[in-house]
Amino acid sequence: MKIAFIGLGNMGGGMAANLVKAGHDVRAFDLAEAALAAARENGCETFTDPQEAVSGVDAVVSMLPNGAIVKAVYTNDVIGHAPQGALLLDCSTIDVATAREVIAAADSVGYAMVDAPVSGGIAAANGGTLTFMVGGTAEAFARAQPILAAMGKAVIHAGDAGTGQAAKICNNMLLGIHMIGTCEAFALAQKLGLDPQTFYDISSVSSGQNWSMTSYCPVPGVGPVTPADNGYQGGFATALMLKDLKLAMEAAQTSGATTPLGDHARAIYEAFAAENGGLDFSAVITTL
Repeated sequence: MKIAFIGLGNMGGGMAANLVKAGHDVRAFDLAEAALAAARENGCETFTDPQEAVSGVDAVVSMLPNGAIVKAVYTNDVIGHAPQGALLLDCSTIDVATAREVIAAADSVGYAMVDAPVSGGIAAANGGTLTFMVGGTAEAFARAQPILAAMGKAVIHAGDAGTGQAAKICNNMLLGIHMIGTCEAFALAQKLGLDPQTFYDISSVSSGQNWSMTSYCPVPGVGPVTPADNGYQGGFATALMLKDLKLAMEAAQTSGATTPLGDHARAIYEAFAAENGGLDFSAVITTL
């Protein structure tokens, strides 16, 4: 299959490489020459014009920073430039309203499109073990599933257009909350004289067990290898966690949901990101 891939950042570069490994002909576009060079090394054909990249393809996959860019790229460079029968898949994490607006615009002129944000981070993007949360029609999902499966371990249909984004921001709001709680528990345990490894051994098999503890422990040298063991470099940047928490709070406001812990997590990460936005989000433990 001939696939255009737009956006070759920390996540997109690995995702595009996995499409090549799966046997697809990938036409890659990014504004950064370094990203294009890496894509060429991974077997992609590269372009400096997105309209050229999407010409003649069977599908377009995008991984972009925010909703405004997603809307601009699809409005100006994809819709009307990719072939009419091409499937459009946006894997960016953006607000639900923009996702639905872009999908509606694509649908109005005959394109099938899904929103398919991801969970898993850079390592999963490189390793092809992402989880995709997909919003769109059943027909569009059926077409998208094999493409996404080449980049991930799980591809789940969340529902109609925009529900992929809804699932992503709800999931990451929960992640932000339980990471802070996990950090607070480890900090308290240490202040009470409890060895971090001992606390991990107890809590990881008790009712306090959660993903932030057993799969992404914020304490160096405890549990599996995580960004904490690399000076909190790599992984999921604090700035990205803050972005997702802000999206969740915007969604809560527009939908009338009550999310006091989500808003508190947003405030904590907003303060931490002011000087530490590039560190992994688990580094918030250093403030306690």
